[in-house]
Amino acid sequence: MATFRDLLASAKAEITEVTTDVAAQYAADGHVWLDVREPDEYAEGAIEGAIHIPRGHLEAQIEARIPDKSTPVVVYCAGGVRSAFAARTLGELGYATVESMDGGFGRWKDEGRPWRQPASLSAEQQNRYKRHLLLPEVGVEGQKKLLDAKVLLLGAGGLGSPAALYLAAAGVGTIGIVDMDDVDASNLQRQILHNIDRIGDRKVDSAKKTLTMLNPDVDVVTYDTRLSAENILDIISGYDVIVDGADNFPSRYVLNDASVKLGIPVVHGSIFRFEGMVSVFHPLEGPTYRDMVPEPPPAELAPSCAEAGVLGVLPGIIGSIQALETIKVILGLGDALIGRILSVDTTEMEFRLFNLRPDPANRVTWENRDLIQVRDLDGLCAPWLDDH
Repeated sequence: MATFRDLLASAKAEITEVTTDVAAQYAADGHVWLDVREPDEYAEGAIEGAIHIPRGHLEAQIEARIPDKSTPVVVYCAGGVRSAFAARTLGELGYATVESMDGGFGRWKDEGRPWRQPASLSAEQQNRYKRHLLLPEVGVEGQKKLLDAKVLLLGAGGLGSPAALYLAAAGVGTIGIVDMDDVDASNLQRQILHNIDRIGDRKVDSAKKTLTMLNPDVDVVTYDTRLSAENILDIISGYDVIVDGADNFPSRYVLNDASVKLGIPVVHGSIFRFEGMVSVFHPLEGPTYRDMVPEPPPAELAPSCAEAGVLGVLPGIIGSIQALETIKVILGLGDALIGRILSVDTTEMEFRLFNLRPDPANRVTWENRDLIQVRDLDGLCAPWLDDH
């Protein structure tokens, strides 16, 4: 019967084993680190940038974490034993270039090489967010990014309600809310942050109560004010993403110009009757609101929801997509709607994507950020740049 030593020797005969010096050079050349230790070992320290998959979960998770099998991989464990078996397994799964680091993390650390303390969550957070933690694309590192993120919502109404609820549930650590209205009975058909007991309360106060009861991890910061050129830069500074649930053109334009000036991405949503749309306006990576709507249409061509009506469930759909796009931007996950518009027609249940390109006539851009003067819309919507 083969002993463990025999099995280890057999595994090492089938793989390439490298020293810590060579492994460090490989990593500098673009190889991917793969840590196959147990979670408690990983929590005590790991090599910067390593993908963590415990040896027992390797076959089930590796193809989701490293889908390209031509990616060169350096595998390590505590001392070089489990990594040898893991390297052989990767070879059997079709990974073309795999090396096991001799001596493992123990030798790496003893030699004084760089390492870090991985992100960690409390026991309560591990339980609350366990469905996120099961997603390799999120995991503990991604959840920590969400907890450290700051998102500002413009509006606690139809779009802001579902977006705020899902962002709070997801564990976004700081959620700012700008709104200056009271809760009205007519809001309750779609604005699910509020309830009948809060009619007459300020919307920001009602929203804070709901979100705090949903997730105590979340710090809800309220701004009971009208967003204007005078206060917008102070309010939005420091936020990572802005969720635009505004229902009027003046707010959208002042938000666009301020967000471009500061380089903050905006997840835009709008609704009308049975239709809605979502896009991500990222000043550093793609088109912005002025590229889509250079100037506002006449009032008679842009009636509000109060005038034209809106199906109550529609903002739930659009606001939820806004929350999803916000999380994608925070995590760098997937392909966000940058340079694209998602249009939703609920009567036909049709989702369509349109490309949005920068308007060469638009001068309110990140490159011109130092020239942008944020001003309130006053009948016109010409860009305000200080270039005289």
